[in-house]
Amino acid sequence: MCLRFANSLGSKIYVYWDDHNPAHFHATYAGEDAQVNIEDLTVMRGRLAPRAMGLVIEWATLHRKELRRAWKQAVGHKKVSKIEPFEVTLCTTTLFM
Repeated sequence: MCLRFANSLGSKIYVYWDDHNPAHFHATYAGEDAQVNIEDLTVMRGRLAPRAMGLVIEWATLHRKELRRAWKQAVGHKKVSKIEPFEVTLCTTTLFM
């Protein structure tokens, strides 16, 4: 059983209730899967396309405290708190000549 608790620009982030240590999350994108260590954000197993992995790591860096909490909640079979997805703000500049 797993819980998807965040969606980061098309990737999906999962924590499994009965998963093994060390604390980690699973990220999927375009049919690929990677397990990422929460403490040092290293890839433990698998891979994602470089751009997707970069975005996942950037998101995880911003939400590491929430990821640690989610891991503890999941392995304790408790309700996992929601973590905000990665947001992108597009800026456009119009140049007048």
